[in-house]
Amino acid sequence: MDTFDYIVVGGGSAGCVVANRLSADPDVSVCLIEAGGNGKSPWVSIPAGIFGLYGNKKYDYSFVTVPQKHLCNRVMDVNRGKALGGSSAINSMVYMRGNRNDYDGWAALGCEGWSYDEVLPVFKNMEANQIGQSAEYHGFEGELSVSEQQDANSVGKVFVAAGQVAGLPENTDFNGPSQLGLGIYNVKQNRGQRVSSYTAFLQPVENRSNLTIMTHTQVLELDIVDQKVLGLTIEKAGVKQPLQCKKEVILCAGTILSPRILLASGIGNRDELDQLGIDCKHHVPGVGENLQDHIDSMVTVRSAKAESIGVSLKTLLPHVLPAPLKYFLGRKGWWTTNYVEAGGFAKTKLAEADKTDADVQFHFTPLYRSHRGKKFEWGHGYSVFTCVLRPLSKGSVKLANDGSRRNVEIDYNFFAHSHDQQTLVEGVKKARQILASSEFDHLRGEEMAPGKEVQTDAQILEYLRRTASTVYHPVGTCKMGTDAMAVVHPGTLKVTGMDNLRVMDASIMPRLTSGNTSAPTMMIAERGAAMVLAEQQGQ
Repeated sequence: MDTFDYIVVGGGSAGCVVANRLSADPDVSVCLIEAGGNGKSPWVSIPAGIFGLYGNKKYDYSFVTVPQKHLCNRVMDVNRGKALGGSSAINSMVYMRGNRNDYDGWAALGCEGWSYDEVLPVFKNMEANQIGQSAEYHGFEGELSVSEQQDANSVGKVFVAAGQVAGLPENTDFNGPSQLGLGIYNVKQNRGQRVSSYTAFLQPVENRSNLTIMTHTQVLELDIVDQKVLGLTIEKAGVKQPLQCKKEVILCAGTILSPRILLASGIGNRDELDQLGIDCKHHVPGVGENLQDHIDSMVTVRSAKAESIGVSLKTLLPHVLPAPLKYFLGRKGWWTTNYVEAGGFAKTKLAEADKTDADVQFHFTPLYRSHRGKKFEWGHGYSVFTCVLRPLSKGSVKLANDGSRRNVEIDYNFFAHSHDQQTLVEGVKKARQILASSEFDHLRGEEMAPGKEVQTDAQILEYLRRTASTVYHPVGTCKMGTDAMAVVHPGTLKVTGMDNLRVMDASIMPRLTSGNTSAPTMMIAERGAAMVLAEQQGQ
C-alpha cells in the first residue's frame, strides 16, 4: 500500500498551492491527486483557447443542476475545470480579489483571522504584479503573474468611456481602494499566456522527489476511524486501490466535489446519510449546504461594424487568418483575447438605498454573443453580462440517491430570494444605460437580447427567468465558521470532529466574494497551508 505524509485531493486553484507549500519540506512526502489530466495543451495556454474548453469533457466536468424551480425549471450547466490547475485552467483569467467588506464580513460572521487587513498581505505575497500598480495593494515577488491584456479590443475601451457618461468612473485597479467603475480587466497571464495555479505553483516544483502527482485518478471515499483519516480509496483506469496517510488529508476538490467526498465518507447530515444507506461517522449538517454563485444575465447587440471580434468577410484577411502568426510572433491579435476583456462594478438603486458597496458586476465581451444560445455566430457585435454580486438565495450539493456515492445533485436555488430578482432587473437596466451612451453611436445595432419588446420590470424578470445563467463562481458548501452549520473551523480549516482532515478551497467561503473567485481560492490555500506548517512545527 502506498503511504504518504500528506494527501492533497484536487489539483485545482487551491490544491496546486497546497502541494507546493507542503512539499517544500524535503523530509515529508506529499501526494497530489487530480481526476483530470495534466492540462498541457494549446487550448489551455493560449487565452482565446477558452472557446474550446467549456463543455469539453476532457477539461470540464460539465456538471448540470437539477431543474431550477424559480427559473422555469431549467437545467443549467455547471462548468468546472478538470485538469491540473482546475478551473484556473479553463476560466477567463480575470484577476479579482473582492473588496474589504467581503473579508471583514467573514470576520464578523465568526471567522477570526480572515479580515481584509489579515488576508491582504497573503494576496500581495502571492502576486507578481507586472503593471506597476500601488505597492499598498500589490506584490511583485510572488509566483502568480498579473498583467495587462496584450491586445485589448478597442470596443472594450468604448464600453469604459460609455460608463463615464453613465456616471461610472474609469477604474484602472479593481483590487485597489475601490471597485466602483469600469475598466479593462487585469489578467493572470505572462507574456500573453495563461497563468493557472498549475503553471504558477506546481509546474516549477513538480520534479521534487518527495512530491507524487497522480492524474486521471478519482477519490472515492475516505477511510475514517473515530476522529482520524487513515487513508482513502482511489480509482484509476477502473482499478481501485487504497492509499495510506500518516499525517493529514487535505480536500481541495472544490465546491462541488469536496462535499461529495465528505458525504460519501459518512460526514454530513445524519438523517440524509441514513436515507442513502451511508453510515454516519460524524454528524456535520452543513456539508453541502450554503451553495452560492453569481447569477448572471446578458444584453447582446448585433452590429454591422467590424471593429469587434467576430468572423466575417471584413475580418477574414486582417484578423482571422493572421491570428496564429500574430500570436506566436508578437503575442498580439485575436488569439490573445480572454473574451471578457472589460467590465466593472456599479450600484443599482437598491444598493444606493441600502448604502452598500456595488451590488452588480459587468463582464463586457467585444463580440456578439448568440441570443439563440449557439456557441458561434457569424458577424459582429458586443455583449454585457451582469451578475448579482452578493446573492441572498442559497442552494445545496447533495449526493444523488443512486447508490454510486459518486454523483451529485446541484441545486443553486437561484432567485429564491426576491432581492436577487430585483437586483438583476436593475442590473440589466444599468447595462442598457451604459450601452445607450453616445460613445456607442458609431457601433449602434439591434439589441437581440433581451430585445426592444422587453422593457418593463416584469418583462425583464420574465426574460431573466428564461435565460439567466451563472458566471461559474460556486462557493460555500463546506463553510468555515463557528455556528451549527459550519463545516470547518476558521483557525485550522479542520472538519468538525476530525483531527487530521481539512478543507482548503472555495467551498469554505461563508459568503461569496464580490467578483471572480479564482484568486481568493488561491489565497485560502496559501493561508490553509500555512496553518498546517505552523501546527507541525509546534508539535
